[in-house]
Amino acid sequence: MLRFMPVGDSMTIGSAGEHTWRYRMWQHLCRSYGGSFTLVGPRETLHDKLADAPTSYAYADPEFPRAHLAGWGEGWLHMAPLIGEAVRSCRADVLLVSLGLIDLGFYTNAEQTAENVRAFAAEARAANRRVRMVWLPVTPNVRAESDPAFATEVARFNELLAKTAADLDEPGSPVLLASTPPSYDIHADTYDGTHPNDSGEHKIAAAFAEAMYQAWDLGESYEE
Repeated sequence: MLRFMPVGDSMTIGSAGEHTWRYRMWQHLCRSYGGSFTLVGPRETLHDKLADAPTSYAYADPEFPRAHLAGWGEGWLHMAPLIGEAVRSCRADVLLVSLGLIDLGFYTNAEQTAENVRAFAAEARAANRRVRMVWLPVTPNVRAESDPAFATEVARFNELLAKTAADLDEPGSPVLLASTPPSYDIHADTYDGTHPNDSGEHKIAAAFAEAMYQAWDLGESYEE
């Protein structure tokens, strides 16, 4: 069985009432992946905005493997110390990682964030020497429209993420850089300039799916 672990921030954990891109990915793999698979991770909940805590199970469709390692307000900085135990305990084979916006917005600059990416990869590999990783670049959110310095940090980090993926990629434990969804529009594909709505969820899932299909021949091209 192939075990996929979604790793991310608020765009990955989602909030009460949402499907999440994790659900869209699961649907896609059900249609396109010929073998046995599941989603794994030490967490299952959505973020409850009223409680401001990850306590909700109110998925728009709860009938899927809801496991993940994602958290509202968490980034590479927070996940690097957690990923080793998560990979080890959940026996993850493939990490689908969407992180960085929180780091750049509140905690670390582009270079510091890239160092945390390297720490994350090292910890994941210490737990599973053959783990595969797919990294999604940061999609600039609404803040980047009014904060040029933040937009510059996002662009710089995405450059460093691509370089880090190339540096760390190896045959036994490949690192794959997905492409930012080319048609992603923060005004049409999010509900608040940051968090994906239904169309945004599909486009994030498609970014991961297309990367794995094109590079590893895993599954098929994404269809909504």
